[in-house]
Amino acid sequence: MYPAPLDSPTRPAAHRAALAAVLFGIPSLLLLVLVELEWGPLMALDKDIARTTHRWAVADPGVTRASRVLTDWVWDPWTMRALCAVVVVWLAVRGAGRLALWLAGTCLLASVVQQSLKAAVDRPRPVWSDPVDSAHYAAFPSGHAMTAAVVCGLLLWLLRLYGVGRAPWRAAVALAALSVAGVGLTRVWLGVHWTTDVLGGWLLGALTVALAVMTYQRGPGSRAREEPT
Repeated sequence: MYPAPLDSPTRPAAHRAALAAVLFGIPSLLLLVLVELEWGPLMALDKDIARTTHRWAVADPGVTRASRVLTDWVWDPWTMRALCAVVVVWLAVRGAGRLALWLAGTCLLASVVQQSLKAAVDRPRPVWSDPVDSAHYAAFPSGHAMTAAVVCGLLLWLLRLYGVGRAPWRAAVALAALSVAGVGLTRVWLGVHWTTDVLGGWLLGALTVALAVMTYQRGPGSRAREEPT
């Protein structure tokens, strides 16, 4: 069982989270504007990458099948949400009710933002005469990429908060990086997203985590320890 969350100065932690929010927020907004305006050089780059990766996917059915398994099961948004739900229950059972609500609320809000942006931007997905996979709804941002970034980012922050040991921390970081990067690559490989959809999902996911951490650190009772029972 992990120990209670470690005490740390709230203000510096909140300031770091605010700085991260700015660093991720500016490129997120810029990318959103460029995609919405269909800026020529960016659209051309998207199409060039998509054509190349689709050609590879058609030529290598083994990698394509593995990508479909990974994206549809291992890194699927519902798999990530289920993992988040397990951690929410774990926190609630051990008496960290505020953390549990914060984690659940952040994941729910991220899903609402993601779907709202998809509807607002309404970007078409790549279309192929010989598709290797299919997907629904609009393209930007990638729901798989954003959900993975949000869930992995939040769980890593919780591990830090609970003072996890060095070896488990390194393993968690490696697994999170593999998951976030891997799910984005599979979406482009399978031809269901443009590269900028994935990049947008990563940036918006990181921005969501930064804003959530900042909100938690500045919230009422943020200095208090939530003692698991």
